[in-house]
Amino acid sequence: MTGVDATGVPVFAKKDSGSGKLNDFSYDMRPKNGRVTVQLAGSDPHQEAIGDVLAKGPGELVVFIGRRTAEEERTDAPVAVRFFVDSRMTPIVGYMPRGLEAVALDTLSRLEELGRSTRIPAEIVKTRSGLRVNLLFGLTR
Repeated sequence: MTGVDATGVPVFAKKDSGSGKLNDFSYDMRPKNGRVTVQLAGSDPHQEAIGDVLAKGPGELVVFIGRRTAEEERTDAPVAVRFFVDSRMTPIVGYMPRGLEAVALDTLSRLEELGRSTRIPAEIVKTRSGLRVNLLFGLTR
């Protein structure tokens, strides 16, 4: 994180701003295909936590996204993401990129309504800028 803007919203470095496109999701926030991914923003300060998860080598990685509180909703706070490994949550490993928060929260609601696990499949990728976390939204279709 490089700071906060005038409204208190975190601002991330260009190489750590995450990625993903709202166009990859249909009007009801479902992924259009099985290959849809979103890369988390704000992972630079959390390299140690991501590295610890990678070192444990868990088979299938999943992330936990908590619901926003009323205060977080009012202030449009970033949506924090944590890994769920060995029946425990890790420290924060990044944030949903701006503009894609609704995708994450709607996915949680949809999975819950279907009686499925509300954890989202993920992968850790190594880039020149460090470790990054990709959320595999396409697998939640």
